[in-house]
Amino acid sequence: MNLQHAKLIESMIDYESGNTARIQHFLKVHELANVIGTLEGLDDETLFILETTAILHDIGIHKSLEKFGSYTWKTQESEGPAEAERLLLESGSYSQEVIERVKYLIAHHHTYNNVEGIDYQILLEADILVNLYESKNKDKYEALTHVFRTQTGKKFLHDMYK
Repeated sequence: MNLQHAKLIESMIDYESGNTARIQHFLKVHELANVIGTLEGLDDETLFILETTAILHDIGIHKSLEKFGSYTWKTQESEGPAEAERLLLESGSYSQEVIERVKYLIAHHHTYNNVEGIDYQILLEADILVNLYESKNKDKYEALTHVFRTQTGKKFLHDMYK
């Protein structure tokens, strides 16, 4: 793990202070995204963007709870990009190009059609793998198999939920 991501994780733990479940969730999604991306041979820049997004992907939950008292996948996608941008700008170490891609991915991380880019695909796969475990809802496994496109993601899905 590089220092930028370690500091971003530290910032997200502070941001989600007291919410162990959300902290554990983004840590698991980050790790799976990193492993899938590495095994799928992503270039360094794409892997960097994927990991950054995996750390921040559910940042919209916090803001949705503040604004609306609840959250849905849609409010996560709508509230997340601005919060992610704020956090990334505060760190001062992310380019505008990276920030824009991270915002796009966060704004679509529960949208399973018209997937644009391998970083987007792997983010979906890592998040689904963790969500299936956390929801203890294995019956959704069959319904979500169509989302998986990478060989590594398909293997992990099969190996975890067969």
